[in-house]
Amino acid sequence: MSEYMRIAVDTSKHVFTLHGIDREGHVALRRNVRRAAFVEFFAKLSATLVVLEACGASHHWGRALQAVGHEVMLIPPQYVKPFVKRGKNDRNDAEAICTAAGQPGMARVPVKPAETQAAAVLLSVREMLTRQRTQLVNALRGHAAEFGLVAAKGDAGVQEVLSKAAEPGSLPAPAAAALAMLGSEIGRVECALKQADKKLMAQHKSADSVGAMSRLLAAIPGVGWLTALTFSLRIDATQFTSGRHLAAWLGLVPREHSTGGKQRLGGISRAGDERLRSLLVLGATAVIRHAKEGKSSPWLLSLLARKPRKLAAVAMANKIARVVWAMMTSGENYRQPKAA
Repeated sequence: MSEYMRIAVDTSKHVFTLHGIDREGHVALRRNVRRAAFVEFFAKLSATLVVLEACGASHHWGRALQAVGHEVMLIPPQYVKPFVKRGKNDRNDAEAICTAAGQPGMARVPVKPAETQAAAVLLSVREMLTRQRTQLVNALRGHAAEFGLVAAKGDAGVQEVLSKAAEPGSLPAPAAAALAMLGSEIGRVECALKQADKKLMAQHKSADSVGAMSRLLAAIPGVGWLTALTFSLRIDATQFTSGRHLAAWLGLVPREHSTGGKQRLGGISRAGDERLRSLLVLGATAVIRHAKEGKSSPWLLSLLARKPRKLAAVAMANKIARVVWAMMTSGENYRQPKAA
């Protein structure tokens, strides 16, 4: 039997802080371990529960600890924060992780296999490239506007700005050269985006389980191939007890601040995966834009009659999330609701 009941780890770049308790709940371990010696240290211990915050590298360390015989528990960081004492430091953080892990019903994040984690990296790269393109286009338009060059929105407007800037005498030479540099960077990022989309589309059309699930989800109105693929790669539906649980995790439910028997509901909590929530709301907005009597569900039409369109889009996104969970857990095809 291990001398420790559980060991909590506060990870950092070079030094990891450990906090362990024994079977009676007394502190039995407090020490720092260098990153290079981390796995070696745990390989010498008998099997025990090791707790980490779910962060970027936690899945890697979770797999490494499981390989040397330990049970690994990943906890969402927001559930650890309430247990941090005054005077925040690495030791207090490790102690808070250990305390949070001992709470009944504490949520866990499953350790992802390396293959699953690797497959989702391209999605993150695409998001980064999209942000970079937006930043470059905004910079191009802003600098061009300083010299009176204004064009319409969209890709055509970007090309119009670049064309006008390239005309002799339209801009001072240094400004023209700078805008040409931005234009070449936009072209480079767009080329990388096309390559990323091509690879992601190949994943969507693949014959494996990820591709099959992605194509299944793409049949839902408001869920495009990118949203479907993101769900297939990033979400394990079995870790959610219901569709409501998934929608709440995505932050599509009101934030509650109730007390004294009086219920107070505010805006959506915006918890969970920000990218997935954004994709669902955008998809719901597209569904609402094409909502028509006789073609859309009675629920959506009655909601639009009572509520603002943006609020209805969030409610529709919540509904789509529940449908996604039901299809991911059951494997059933999408069933179109009866029109009004």
